[in-house]
Amino acid sequence: MKKVSSKLYKSHPQKRPHYPERTGSLGCIGWFIVILSGAFTLILFPITIWFCLKIVQEYERAVIFRLGRITDRKAKGPGIFFVLPCTDSFVKVDLRTVSFDIPPQEILTKDSVTVCVDGVVYFRVSDPIASVANVSNADFSTRLLAQTTLRNVLGTKNLSELLSDREGIAHSMQSSLDEATDDWGIKVERVEIKDVKLPHQLQRAMAAEAEASREARAKVIAAEGEMNASRALKEASLVIAESPSALQLRYLQTLNTIAAEKNSTIIFPLPMDIISHFMKK
Repeated sequence: MKKVSSKLYKSHPQKRPHYPERTGSLGCIGWFIVILSGAFTLILFPITIWFCLKIVQEYERAVIFRLGRITDRKAKGPGIFFVLPCTDSFVKVDLRTVSFDIPPQEILTKDSVTVCVDGVVYFRVSDPIASVANVSNADFSTRLLAQTTLRNVLGTKNLSELLSDREGIAHSMQSSLDEATDDWGIKVERVEIKDVKLPHQLQRAMAAEAEASREARAKVIAAEGEMNASRALKEASLVIAESPSALQLRYLQTLNTIAAEKNSTIIFPLPMDIISHFMKK
């Protein structure tokens, strides 16, 4: 049966359990101590009951060690569980989601720009036994790993990618952290990039570049407006040339506009058709 299980783990390494395998039984001396502790507990039952019964909350689990060995492959809780006062010890593990800030990190991007980036990580304990048996301090180790992962991921990105693709960078960091902390019984649920601080000189250069781009775009829009206006005037002149009455109407409209203004002197130009009539005579 052991040979079959070992072959299975070799062919499918992802199915290997996170917690360490059993190192053997307690032995004769170990069982003697356990039996002696149980007998001592029964003899002093009214008193030892307060040392044997333990309680863990709904969001907690207890990993029990008996003479230094994990007693069961499943953590105890929530509720009441029983321990022997002399041979058993337990460690409480909190299963709630924990968040922490990644301190600002000085990072050199792929295009040799120094930026200061910070973030936030949300994680929780998915395997209490692995978080106790495989790493000395799962919380502190995850914090350090998040800082190094932030440097490694952002070191492969350009400044433009860093400013425009924060969601992709956060997803890449989450995948890397989740894979690295899987053996520790840690599940990384979310990673967010909080702030990206650029050097002041680079900020001024980017502001000048953005202003120049806006001015160029405004000039292009003004040129397009002039071109459209000239086309409209050309079409209007063609319409007026085809109809002499339209020219008279335009002339009267211009006089009406001039009369509406407060001018001391108004010059009325004569229409060209009247002058041409007298010239013929």
